Amino acid sequence: MRELVDPVDPVVDAAEAAPFPDVEEYRAAVERIRAAAEAYYSGPDLAMDDATYDGLMARVTATEAARPEWKAADSPTEAVGAGGGVVGDITHSEPMLSLDNVFGSDELHKWAARLERILGRPVAGYTVEPKIDGLAIAARYTDGILTLVATRGDGRAGEDVTAQARRAAGLPERLREPVTVEVRGEVFMTDDDFAAAQVMRTGAGEPAFAHPRSAAAGTLRAPKRVYECPLSFFAYSVHGVAEPMAQSAAMAWLAELGVATTAYKLCATVDEVAAAVEEVTATRGTLGYGVDGAVIKADQPADRERAGSSSRAPRWGVAYKFPADTRTTKLLRIEVQVGRTGVITPVAVLEPVQVGGVIVTSATLHNFDDLVRRNVRAGDTVFVRRAGDVIPEVTGAQLDLRPADSVAFEPPTHCPRCGGEIDRSQKRWRCTSGRACGAAESLSYYVARTSMDIEGLGDKILHAVVSAGLVTDPADLYDLDVPTLAALERLGEVSATKLVANIQGSKGQPLSRVLTALGVRMTGRSMSRRLARHFVTMDALLAASVDDLQRVDGVGPERAVTIAAELVELTPLIAKLVERGVNMAEPLETSVAALPLQRADGSPMTVVVTGAVPGLTRDEGNEAVERLGGKSSGSVSKKTDLVVVGDGAGSKATKAEQLGVRILSAERFAALLEAHDADDQDTVAEILGP
Repeated sequence: MRELVDPVDPVVDAAEAAPFPDVEEYRAAVERIRAAAEAYYSGPDLAMDDATYDGLMARVTATEAARPEWKAADSPTEAVGAGGGVVGDITHSEPMLSLDNVFGSDELHKWAARLERILGRPVAGYTVEPKIDGLAIAARYTDGILTLVATRGDGRAGEDVTAQARRAAGLPERLREPVTVEVRGEVFMTDDDFAAAQVMRTGAGEPAFAHPRSAAAGTLRAPKRVYECPLSFFAYSVHGVAEPMAQSAAMAWLAELGVATTAYKLCATVDEVAAAVEEVTATRGTLGYGVDGAVIKADQPADRERAGSSSRAPRWGVAYKFPADTRTTKLLRIEVQVGRTGVITPVAVLEPVQVGGVIVTSATLHNFDDLVRRNVRAGDTVFVRRAGDVIPEVTGAQLDLRPADSVAFEPPTHCPRCGGEIDRSQKRWRCTSGRACGAAESLSYYVARTSMDIEGLGDKILHAVVSAGLVTDPADLYDLDVPTLAALERLGEVSATKLVANIQGSKGQPLSRVLTALGVRMTGRSMSRRLARHFVTMDALLAASVDDLQRVDGVGPERAVTIAAELVELTPLIAKLVERGVNMAEPLETSVAALPLQRADGSPMTVVVTGAVPGLTRDEGNEAVERLGGKSSGSVSKKTDLVVVGDGAGSKATKAEQLGVRILSAERFAALLEAHDADDQDTVAEILGP
């Protein structure tokens, strides 16, 4: 088969997708779609991630619209499940159709407008429900007893999976009423059940599942396994009732019968639908199971009957697809990280890939036992997802693409950071030195001039107190007293007294300095100041959600996730610091005039400091910019408001002149800072001018 390059923008509407330039590429794409669909329905492995699949399907659809003479007789655009379903001999009572996809608010509104044109009037209400990332089935009940369960297959007939489906939670053996109906819905695995299934599968000597969806599909179609993986079921429709029912009424009735159903929201307008989709998007990471979109349906049976269906999809319903939460990329190498408490963790370093709207360059491999179960190696093409829609993780590898010269990863025999022994008694390996492993390094950062600025605590003294077992984390520093320090070699009572005073004096440092000292990953001094100014107190920062963090200037989705995870890990240490009286608040500027580098609307000016500023280090110069209400930047552009130029300034000063950006001498900037600190508003105004 001819090689085909994956689309650059995988999740696109067919109307915007580029057609293939020749018939051979079109046919190659059709073959890839069929193969991927076959692998998906057959489980347990994925042959292609969701976004690539959607992108190929969009381009095939666009090609068939542009060149109808190329269209294959059995095109996947006309088949349910792209023609990849395993077809059995169970004929469905009514065809099990797929749903067309939309990928944004504009496309959603276009779909609703088309539906209204078909109806010739407004839609009489919509339902919005999560789109479960599972396998569609039809379950038949006779007089309230479960008698048959079939997969969707090709939409007309499916495979008998009754025995395996009976153990799915949410699909009862007996209904609460003796009715004869067909219930349709999704079989899936929860996040917890997927983790349990991985242990069962790898414990039986089989390769790890690649993804919860393929795990559910493979489990449902594997009647002779020696282990039984847990499954769940949510219903989304009911058939065979005497009178057609509204979707909302049908879901309520199924719940009364004892069948698990997806939560739904009833909406009157498409704008309400869009808002409901946003709610599903916001909560998808908290559900405990995979959701890859939202399903929108016309609620009333009269609307559905009038709208009708195409050969593969109803016109009265649509799937709003979220950015894919599983992608494939190259695993470049496996590194080992040592946490603050001595926990040793393998981490996958990846070729950058967008997962669920976030660029991911590394992902957790959890622990070394899990690394063996997942069977991934450097050089593999791996599946990456965002667990709980937050933390990136590698779930498995495409073993058929594994390089011939690949070798299994060798776990460390000693702690990579301190060379000490490793405790392997639990799943999470740990350096036997615990928090003392690397303590000197983290303490050195904590006491630095740009952090808590504790003068006199050099590397030799830090090494001495750590070696003596007196200090394992920054909070222990505040328990040191004069007699204890004076007893150390080459540190007398006078020096010890001064050092204790300096340590105790650091308790008054502002929150921004504390955050810098804690070394929260992906922050640094500038970001620590922004976080401190935004949340003001540590309590508010610790209570902030990932969404709250993204409201801080410069904090994107990946950085917000990292900061949130870091703060959770640091919470015990922060509590110890609070107990010892360390300040956890940022002083507030009460006067608007006291912030000279703010614009009229209160937003910060973008300021670049280049060259030396009298009396300030480079870091202190950037800190001064933010103290004056501005935003420090390292590069000059048309969006820069001010460039501070001192001795040794280079190309940045030249570029500022070329772009016509305002320039302020370093001496004038130092005078501005002094006037601001003295609350001399006349001088501040004179320096900045109109």
